[in-house]
Amino acid sequence: MYYFKAFKATSSIETCRKFREGHKKVLFDYGISNITTNNDDWMFYESVYGITAEDEHGEIVGGIRIHVADDDHPLPVEDAVGEIDPKIFGLIRQYSNTGTGELCGLWNAKSVAGIGISLLLIRAGISVVNQIKLNSLFTICADYTMPMVKKVGFEVEDSLGNKGEFIYPNENYIARVLRRMNAITLETAQPEDRERILNLRNNPVQITSEQGPKGDISINYNLIISNV
Repeated sequence: MYYFKAFKATSSIETCRKFREGHKKVLFDYGISNITTNNDDWMFYESVYGITAEDEHGEIVGGIRIHVADDDHPLPVEDAVGEIDPKIFGLIRQYSNTGTGELCGLWNAKSVAGIGISLLLIRAGISVVNQIKLNSLFTICADYTMPMVKKVGFEVEDSLGNKGEFIYPNENYIARVLRRMNAITLETAQPEDRERILNLRNNPVQITSEQGPKGDISINYNLIISNV
């Protein structure tokens, strides 16, 4: 059994620190040190929310964050590619009028690699956007996460960079900026993913069995965000 818990960053600083340490270790294992949000700053932003995956021993083995676009802090995607293509700033402003944000900081520990935790975290992250009044979402991802983010309905923003591509976070990786045009209706998601996301949105507290690449896994979801 794994436990997925949603939280507001400023209300859960200790959880944020554990999230960051776990994420930092995974990045270090892959030789990556210059991810734009690999710092403590986001923990103190009122516009940041997160979801953690914990094992039965209470250890955080994965997580994802949602950053809401505001007037005070650029989104991580803006920090990541803004110097390369400043058009990202106008694009975010365009969608922020109706509520936009970014799905970011996805990671899972090696101890749970390959069982499907990352896709479940992505679904859970999209499911909570109604609680924080977002109508659209952006994300930035590498090739190895493209299949997952396309399944849930993200599409490459080819007006940026080289048809959506950027060399990021270093010369060993090609990243792509993607957007989900409608985070409420989810019309671009695969039917199975759309169904699961909407089910989590309508029933944010549930225990269920999710199908993973290595078999079914039991998830205890508590995706109600306190202090929104």
